[in-house]
Amino acid sequence: MATGPLVGAIDQGTSSSRFLVFNPKTAEIIVQHQVEILQKLPQAGWAEEDPREILRSVFECVEKACDKLKQQKIDISSVKAIGVSNQRETTILWDKKTGQPLYNAILWLDLRTQSTVEKLINNAPNKDKNILQEKTGLPISTYFSAVKLRWLLDNVEKVRKAVADGRAMFGTVDSWLIWCLTGAHEGGVHCTDVTNASRTMLFNIHTLKWDPELCQFFDIPMSILPEVRSSSEIYGLMRCGSLAQVPISGCLGDQHAALVGQMCFKPGQSKNTYGTGCFLLSNTGEKPIISKHGLLTTLAYKLGKNNPAIYALEGSVAIGGALVRWLRDNLHIITTAEEVEKLAASVGSSHGCYFVPAFSGLYAPYWDTTARGIICGITQYTNRNHIAFAALEAVAFQTRELLEAMNKESGIDQSSLQVDGGMTANKIMMQLQSDVLCIPVVKPAMAETTALGAAMAAGAADGVGVWSLSPDDLSAVVWETFEPQIEPAESNQRFAKWKLAVEKSRGWENTESDGNGTGEC
Repeated sequence: MATGPLVGAIDQGTSSSRFLVFNPKTAEIIVQHQVEILQKLPQAGWAEEDPREILRSVFECVEKACDKLKQQKIDISSVKAIGVSNQRETTILWDKKTGQPLYNAILWLDLRTQSTVEKLINNAPNKDKNILQEKTGLPISTYFSAVKLRWLLDNVEKVRKAVADGRAMFGTVDSWLIWCLTGAHEGGVHCTDVTNASRTMLFNIHTLKWDPELCQFFDIPMSILPEVRSSSEIYGLMRCGSLAQVPISGCLGDQHAALVGQMCFKPGQSKNTYGTGCFLLSNTGEKPIISKHGLLTTLAYKLGKNNPAIYALEGSVAIGGALVRWLRDNLHIITTAEEVEKLAASVGSSHGCYFVPAFSGLYAPYWDTTARGIICGITQYTNRNHIAFAALEAVAFQTRELLEAMNKESGIDQSSLQVDGGMTANKIMMQLQSDVLCIPVVKPAMAETTALGAAMAAGAADGVGVWSLSPDDLSAVVWETFEPQIEPAESNQRFAKWKLAVEKSRGWENTESDGNGTGEC
């Protein structure tokens, strides 16, 4: 039975929405509810979700979790604050008068803007994709929000008209949720936090403000942008539902929330999250480090209006857990995500089969939008078990590339890797990861670090104050450790073969023009 104040966390990811309620004294989960989200794939390389479905799923999760609290005889008035963590970069435009989306949410891994990116790079001095890196910490890529927003303005008449009429609002998923939950067109708060803003390519990571020159570069009107706030402060109150009048007081992009949830508060502390993609973040302290090895410079968090902004280096991979979902939904070689572990365990090797899941091009360290997914090394002996193993191994190989880039950047080889996210429940995957990296992999017993980070930020906010972030007060973390079980020489040989496959995946796709639909939905 929980006693004392509780803190809720909305964890809105690419594949699902969840609401979890934590005890801030112990960091234990009291109740949770999850709803899967339908992804729309209208054309090759396009990926969308309905913003209304995202919102409905969040409402459903909150209400169902509150029902579970009541079933445990816990007073829902014990919930004192709500934090939000969200899939980043995903771009939403809506009408502030009606509260209705102007188009589907364009997901972070969507590729429709590839030709726009190529044009921007070709027109840049020396065709330098890093021309904006000094201000943004990011390369010009389909990944980030500004190019998606540019596509919407260029291709959707409804969007152009709403912008011209002064009715359009832009936001990443956090902004959409906070605006809707705090009243929508009846006084909703239009804001974002520094972590989400730092993923748009419109935000100056030094001044912590929207940058007029960046907005001019992409020809984005600044009037549609949300107010940028810290990651831990009261943004507004829930307008309706079981938690009406509870403050929303924490907001972090999902990977930044996981960094907080893993308690990586010191420079050099790192974590790798296995979600839809894979994301390795390393805290670099109060000064941003501009990468020379294909990593991103990003805001880690800013836990309060008057607290300093903390930065991180990030290695991003588009396809991690999404690869398992692809095996289930597209190839139908498994019926549940959990089944992939059994298939892989039954063979213990890919038998020379290598999988490069460049479904959305290659992210770090390549930033190559021309790459596409390949499976190679197939023989008549290859079966679905080998493909399942190769899929898991591909995620491990991609993580090794991120870690090697991080080691080059810092000049220090990491001696172990902290991990979290859905795929960490797969023990074969975690053992593979340790074998591929040749270092121990350690995962917390409580895997929900993304939601935990959002709850910590919300509970610690001024005016809430139910969660102490003092090192002495933070709950002790129980770890499970996976040690390497193969020799480094074997690991290096397999990795070299996979790198050969990566090279074969590159230069596959060049586009002359974006796929234009009217985009009306």
